[in-house]
Amino acid sequence: MKFNFGTGIVIAMALFMVFILQYVIRVQVDRKYDNELVTENYYQQEVEVNGIHDREVLAKQLDHPVVISETNDGGISISFPEDFDFNKIEGKIFLKRPSAQKLDFDMPISLSSSNLLIPNTNLAGGRWDIIVEWSYNDSAYRNAQKLNLK
Repeated sequence: MKFNFGTGIVIAMALFMVFILQYVIRVQVDRKYDNELVTENYYQQEVEVNGIHDREVLAKQLDHPVVISETNDGGISISFPEDFDFNKIEGKIFLKRPSAQKLDFDMPISLSSSNLLIPNTNLAGGRWDIIVEWSYNDSAYRNAQKLNLK
């Protein structure tokens, strides 16, 4: 067999394809390259979009809306309306980390005053999506905010 310019191009292209394919296969097989979605039940959440929108509109119409802010020590402070009886507020708080689903967690709302403090012990620095799903007197509300923690 004679090695000419055309044969060299074909061999180079074949080697380049093998090189690229080994990276594709490695990323799909190796556990250290995590190909996770932001949420496991993505499609179910898409079906619930209208309900989410209605709860967000109700939350924005409050005279004293929920305030989500970062504390000085890197925790999160959630202040519910003071004109509401905090004993009747129920719901959950979802803390989601877009860059690492393994850090996501949720917690029930348990108030002893109108303010709730989430300490920084469970919170890594960076961007967090905080979603507060709560209800008061048979009305459902939803507040969502993005925070960049130190």
